[in-house]
Amino acid sequence: TGTDIIEENPATGHRTWTFVPGPIFGNILLADEINRTPPKTQSALLEAMQERQVTVDIATHPLPRPFLVMATQNPIELEGTFPLPEAQLDRFLMKVALGYPDVSSENDMLLRFERSDPLQSLESVVTPEDIAAMQDEVRTVRVESSVRQYIVNICRGTRAHEDILLGASPRATMALYRTAQAQAAINGRDFVIPDDVKGIAPFVLTHRLVVNPQTRLRGREPEDIVRDVINIVPVPVEGT
Repeated sequence: TGTDIIEENPATGHRTWTFVPGPIFGNILLADEINRTPPKTQSALLEAMQERQVTVDIATHPLPRPFLVMATQNPIELEGTFPLPEAQLDRFLMKVALGYPDVSSENDMLLRFERSDPLQSLESVVTPEDIAAMQDEVRTVRVESSVRQYIVNICRGTRAHEDILLGASPRATMALYRTAQAQAAINGRDFVIPDDVKGIAPFVLTHRLVVNPQTRLRGREPEDIVRDVINIVPVPVEGT
């Protein structure tokens, strides 16, 4: 997050405290293998990810806009890793499992890196101001009351499911609402339909759920339970 240091004026000998921003002060923070960071580092992200600000000592410093946190997580090794607390997981908008590339994509990867490293010649395709404008535009996408209630019912359905110890939080409800608006905008619409919600819900909800140990022993994962909830909750239809 940063720290306060003492700086001395060589001419006067006067000393002042100066705040030196840490690496979190950027538009995009990439935390590689975030579960290798100790709890103190992870807790430092909580305020930044929710309030978009950093408090050091008694001073609060706003983060630049837009501010995005992207993270990878090592899913295999346990040695040297720390579990992410539920409060931190809840602050991540979405979780996506990439898996292995298909045959064609893996071949394309080799061709792209055959003679040079394309990462060294990347050029920006959008400005921070463009991203901020798109974020504001997404908020204007219309969500009818029946679709809004559908979002609420899905999230509340996870809290009542017998296989779930900890269901989706109100923050998850808001995340599903915003991502459904973004999904509609990406699809060229200025209104949300139930399919937007159904398509995006597994990526928004699964990492926020805590499943019963007995349920995991039966081989059921949060993804399975989210699908159950989506199948159970009635879908709003036109005229309702």
